This record gives sequence, structure tokens and C-alpha cells, in this order.
Amino acid sequence: MYHSLDGAALKTVLGYLHNLKIHRQKANGVKHTLCAHWIFVAGIGFFSLCFLMTSLGGQFSAKRPGDTPFTMRAEVLGGPESRGVLRKISDMLEVIMKRMDTLSKLGNTTTDSHRLDELSSALDRIQPIGLVERIQAIAQNMSDMAVRVEQILQRSMATNRVKDGATGQCEVPKNPHYPDCPSKVDWMRARWTSDPCYAFYGVDGSDCSFLIYLSEVEWFCPPLTWRNQTTTPTHIPFPKRQAAFRSDIGALLEQVGTGKESLSFMKRRMRRLAAQWSSAARRLDDRLRSQWREQKRILVHVGFLTEESGDVFSPKVLKGGPLGEMVQWADILTALHVLGHNLKISVSLKELQGFLGVPPGRGSCPLTGPLPFDLIYTDYHGLQQMRQHMGLSLRKHKCHIRVIDTFGTEPAYNHEDYATLHGYRTNWGYWNLNCRQYMTMFPHTPDNSFMGFVAEELNDTERLSIQRNKVDSMAVVYGKEASMWKGKERFLAILHRYMDIHGTVYYETQRPPEVPAFVKNHGLLPQQELQQLLRKAKLFIGFGFPYEGPAPLEAIANGCIFLQPKFKPSHSSLNHEFFRGKPTSRQVSSQHPYAEQYIGRPHVITVDFNNSQEFESAIRDIMKTKVEPYLPYEYTCEGMLERVHAYIQNQEFCAPEAPFPSANTSSSWPGSPPSPFVLLPNSSALAWASNISTPPSWPPLSALRLLASLEGQSCIDACQSAGLICEPAFYRFINIKEAFSG
Repeated sequence: MYHSLDGAALKTVLGYLHNLKIHRQKANGVKHTLCAHWIFVAGIGFFSLCFLMTSLGGQFSAKRPGDTPFTMRAEVLGGPESRGVLRKISDMLEVIMKRMDTLSKLGNTTTDSHRLDELSSALDRIQPIGLVERIQAIAQNMSDMAVRVEQILQRSMATNRVKDGATGQCEVPKNPHYPDCPSKVDWMRARWTSDPCYAFYGVDGSDCSFLIYLSEVEWFCPPLTWRNQTTTPTHIPFPKRQAAFRSDIGALLEQVGTGKESLSFMKRRMRRLAAQWSSAARRLDDRLRSQWREQKRILVHVGFLTEESGDVFSPKVLKGGPLGEMVQWADILTALHVLGHNLKISVSLKELQGFLGVPPGRGSCPLTGPLPFDLIYTDYHGLQQMRQHMGLSLRKHKCHIRVIDTFGTEPAYNHEDYATLHGYRTNWGYWNLNCRQYMTMFPHTPDNSFMGFVAEELNDTERLSIQRNKVDSMAVVYGKEASMWKGKERFLAILHRYMDIHGTVYYETQRPPEVPAFVKNHGLLPQQELQQLLRKAKLFIGFGFPYEGPAPLEAIANGCIFLQPKFKPSHSSLNHEFFRGKPTSRQVSSQHPYAEQYIGRPHVITVDFNNSQEFESAIRDIMKTKVEPYLPYEYTCEGMLERVHAYIQNQEFCAPEAPFPSANTSSSWPGSPPSPFVLLPNSSALAWASNISTPPSWPPLSALRLLASLEGQSCIDACQSAGLICEPAFYRFINIKEAFSG
């Protein structure tokens, strides 16, 4: 015979127990008489459950395989052992009654304790005809509940002691050092239930709890004198460890995880370049062997891959979508891992919250513990998510953040007040970071830091094979989406007179109509097969989009000439839809300005595609030109490792900058009037005088060269014309009157 225990009955009992928990949370503001009342109700509920089971005339035993948690097997048995079990339950209720009697006395009432006495006596008089041995588990649960009631008692008594000692101390202070305190208390009165995190930190609706929260979790109110401040935990600094180069990326591949095609793409890239990273690490290790490198605790949160941001990239990986961001993130992760740092990788909001120790709720409350990371690499999506879930902590910890920003963020867009007042406020930017915390794919602007990525390097055998197998009449088009080919028939027809044209356009069932019939379309190719195609081709031609991707550098590294369109006028956020809303007004003169300016001919040729004569002339020049594979050092594995290492060891945005030399030292400066700069021999440039003590700076002040630009010439152009880089870290040493006194 089988009986199913009514799930509703069990839920009722569980509901009573849940009410005990609710009562504990409200203990600071509700009379203690309710405590005994809830225990009385819970006892009645459990008594009802016992009566229900005994009325079935059964004894409970083990569940059948496959039964639900609320289904128990019952057989008609009986014996004296059942009475002993029930007696144990009665004893547990007696323990609860005694504990709650103490609570009852705190509230100056005894009525409910008498009711519990009656309940206990009633249970003593019950003579059940049989219960299952498995009910021992229920008895154990009652024992656990007794322990919990003891905890409630202790907390309640402690709360009353605090309240008794704090009488009259919960008035909202009017302290000029904390001017926002009254308004914050008013806000808490009206909105403290808007986020569960406030209750998590002990807020219960009373002014005392508001002031405790606003003084100990947030910092808008002064510390309360009656609070025991010694209970505030002291945070032990994390031990410093030395970073050691790694050659095995197996642990990194496991951390990256699975479940998204974007992650699979990144892992394939990591595996393909693993040998090059390992070789580069050995070379850099040889150069840095005498240096002690601290192992940093680094969180990498790839915000654009989270479901909460839409993750628009993962579905496009196999359909010709842009892969530049994933290429860069894969290389950043590998560089940090190879350099020997302690990485945590997050591609979901849940992982981000767990790693940061975010309190439960909707993100209104700040973190109370120290930030568990030295550095956080993220993107604009991740930065937005961190603001939503770190509360005010983001303001305190944002100096640790590095934002991977493909196109760059200019100061006018980064400074929130300036951007708002002068019309530079966009969907991105306005974070008030140090502009060097933004890290770009290409060296667009000296205001930001250049992070970059890597392209595959060739060994001597591969370089020789490429030179032997190049097909001078073969061109590959840079464009995996059919829409990129629309309207390009005219200059493709010119190119077709000289070369066979190959495409890698994605399609599912039939050839895209935008691709001319004379083009040999290979479909979307895996990266390794695309590399083989580029190693045969003479020309890699761009259509003007996508902007500034990694593919042209990969083509040049495989011995191709890159032909790209010049933009007249230059594209920017002021005149082109793609850049509109991006936090930069940079003028983009061609599809790939870095390739145009820093590589140039013969590897890169930039012409006006709307000028048929100029375009055809460029094709003829390409047919006659021989080039070897070329890869700039900054896009090699060793170059990126060196750059990332330098940033980690030298970029510090949390500590205040060292003070400039005091005014009283200017008397020892050379020149008349005195200046810390001296004229370099055979040059019009100035340098920092070697006999003047220099505050810590990176890059070092010994590298400073001070030039005067022409009228209307920008700092960037003036430095580039002299083969130098405009370095914002030096601005504070230049923006002094002595620099302009000579």
C-alpha cells in the first residue's frame, strides 16, 4: 500500500519555518511577542503534519527510485519504537519552547509560551500507532531548527544591547564634512526596498540602520560613536609573488571555456600561434632575466561576448562577421598568460559578479572588501556592466581598469563635464578615466595606449616558399560579406583585365549575386586555409570597409601588396554613419590609416578608387613590383609581450603622480632665465637637463625631446615629422612657464 504525503501540507510547514526566518530579519523593529507566536504556529503546523501521518495508519520508510521528493512509501506496521521517535520530536519542540520563552521574556509577555507548553503536553499524550523509521530525518530537522532558534535568540539579544546603548544616537547628523548625509538618509527612507542588497547589509527601515549603512558600507555619513569600530575586519594584503614565463597554454584554453563559437575561434587561434608565443617568451625572458616581475591578479571580462550585451558576434563567426575584436582579445589573453600573471576570465554577468564579490541584488550597493584584482581588462560593454553591479565601488576602483577600445577615445569625449557642455556626449566615453587607460588596436592617438594584436610570423623556410610560389596575376579581395561587394563592379572590371580575382564571401546555398561571375569565390575559409591563399596571391585589395582590421597586416606578412581606397573627404564621426556615436573625432584618411602611414609603399598603396586612371595605374605598378613578406615588430608576439609587460610594470593610475621639482630648486637650473631644458647639439630640440633631479616618470624624462611646431601644426604631426612620438606623459613637465621662457 502506498500513500503520497500531501505536498501542500509539507509546504505549509516549510512556510511556517520560512516565517521564522522572516521574523529574524524583522527582529530589530517588531515586538518579541511575535517570535513566540510564530514558533507556536510552526508547532501547530508540525502537530498537524504528525496527525495527518498517523491518521494514515502507516509507517514511513525509504522512497522508491524515481519518486518525487514529496512522495514516501508507507506500510501498515506499528511498534513501540514509533512512540520513541515521536517522543524525540516532542523533546525538540520542548527545546524550541524553552529558547522562545527567553525571547518572550524579553518582550514582557508569557501568553505564547503557555501555548507552547500546551502544545508540548498535547504531544506527550499522543500515542501513535506507528511511524516509519525514516522519520528520524524529521527529528534531525527539528534539532537543526532548535539550533537556528538559538542563533535567533543570540542575535536578537545582541541587537537589543546595541539599541539600548545607542538610545538617542540615531538622529541624522548635520556634519559639514558629510554634507550629503541628510539627503542620503531621506533617499534611503523612500527607496531602501528598491534593492535587496540593502537588507543584505542589515538595513531594516530604521534610521539607525540607514546611518550604519551610509557610514560603514558607503561613506556619506560620519562613523557612529556607539558602534564598535573594532569589529571592522582588517584586510590582509595579498602576498606578492614573482611572475614566471609560461610556454604551455593548456591551462589558458581550459579557462576560456566552451559554449560559444566566438570562444572556439579564439581557442583555435591560441593553439595555432602557441609555438610563436613560446619562442617569443623565451627571447623576452633572456632579456629580462635580471628583473623581478610581480605576478598580477588580473580579471579579463569580455563584455561584448556576454548574453546581457546581446553577444552579436558569436552567431556571425561562421557567417563572415567581423573577427578583429576576437583576434585582439585572444592575443591579449595569451600575452597575459605567457607573461605569467594570475588570470580570471569572465564572459558572463554571473561570472563577473562572482569574481568581484558583488553583494546580492541589483547592483546598488558597493563592494565592502578590497578589490580582488590588481588589473581589470574589459571593453565598453563590460565597463557599463561593472557600473551597474559595483555601485559606488566603481568610482573607487576604476583606476585599475583598462578598456580595450578598438577606435580610441579622445579627451573631449572622456571628460564627462566637458563632453556634456560642448556636445561631445555620446553612447560611449564620458567615464573620466585617464585617457591612457583606453587601449587601442592600432596606434591611432598618443592620448590612448596602444595594445595591438599579433600576426603570424614566418620562418626562413616559409619565406622562401612564398617567394617561389607567388602568382603575380592573383588578387584576393578583402570582404567576407556580400554587402561589401555592392557597387564595386567598375574597378573590379579594371582589375580583372590584369589579374584573376579570388573572394572568400560567405554563402549558405547559392552564390551571392553581388559577387561578379568572373570572381572565383572560395566561400568562408578557416584561418589556416586563408593563410595559404594569401601566400599565393600577389595583391590583397580592400573595398573601404571594414575599417582598420587585422587582415591587411596578415596579408602583408604573407607577402601581399595591400591596395586600399583613399577617402576624400576623410571619414569621421562628423560625416559618416559608422563612426557616429564613437568617442572620437579622428579623421580616417583611408581604410587602414596605420598601414598607409607606418608601412606605406611598396607594401601598401593608397589611391582614389573613384579615379579609374589612378586606379589602373596602381594595378600596373603592382604587377611590376616585387615585395618580401613584412611584419612590423610591434605586431609580432615578442613585440606585444614587451609592450604588455611595460604597461603592467610601469603604468600606475591609482597612486598620485610624483610632485614636480619645487620652485626653490629653479635657482640651480641652467640658462637665463632658468629652465630645466637644454638645447641639444646640432638640433633645434630641447631635452631635460641631466643635472636636474627628475621625479619618477614613465617613459623616463631622459627620453624627452621638446620641439616647437609650426603655426597650425598639431603635436602629433610635429612629432611625426621629426620621427618622434607625441607622449602625453610628458605634458606636465612641459606645461610650465619655464618651458616657454627661452
